Amino acid sequence: MAYDKFTILKSSAYPLPIENVDTDQIIPARFLKATERKGFGDNLFRDWRYNNDGSQKSDFVLNKDIYSGKILVGGRNFGSGSSREHAAWAVYDFGFRCVISSFFADIFKNNCLNVGVLPVQVSEDFLAEIFAEIEKDPKTEILVDLHQQEVSLLSTGTKESFVINGYKKENMLNGFDDIDYLQNIKEEIIEFAGKRPF
Repeated sequence: MAYDKFTILKSSAYPLPIENVDTDQIIPARFLKATERKGFGDNLFRDWRYNNDGSQKSDFVLNKDIYSGKILVGGRNFGSGSSREHAAWAVYDFGFRCVISSFFADIFKNNCLNVGVLPVQVSEDFLAEIFAEIEKDPKTEILVDLHQQEVSLLSTGTKESFVINGYKKENMLNGFDDIDYLQNIKEEIIEFAGKRPF
């Protein structure tokens, strides 16, 4: 399943300064029955967003009108716990294209890259500065440049480089998942196979 190309993202952000957010908090296990990547955004952080009667919890960040954007800023060790792909699906389906944290669980990080969500790992100090700037002004904008592999806090001019696997970077720049990538080089694969001895 292809997704939109990711090149440069300039957006405000939702701050979630909580450490060790695990995949069961991102998408509770009872919502994992579907096999398509649709509808999971409705239940992103379900138990934190809603009361038992289905009403919204007004104090949770995703329910606050002062915040908006396509970037989620999370605390250290974001996406820990079980390896469910649905957590990344829920993040994408809600509308986020980038998650910023000072550390990601590896499986969650890779699952995000597979569906078009860019996980950007920054230093603890830079993460603290981002949270502080959003607290001062909820409309604070962040610029994420995948080509240059840089994330910038526009209110202060502070920027940091981030690391990404070269293969995943090219896929995101082109809007490819793994299947799209193989289909894109189909002729090369056929040519290579034709030169191989049986």
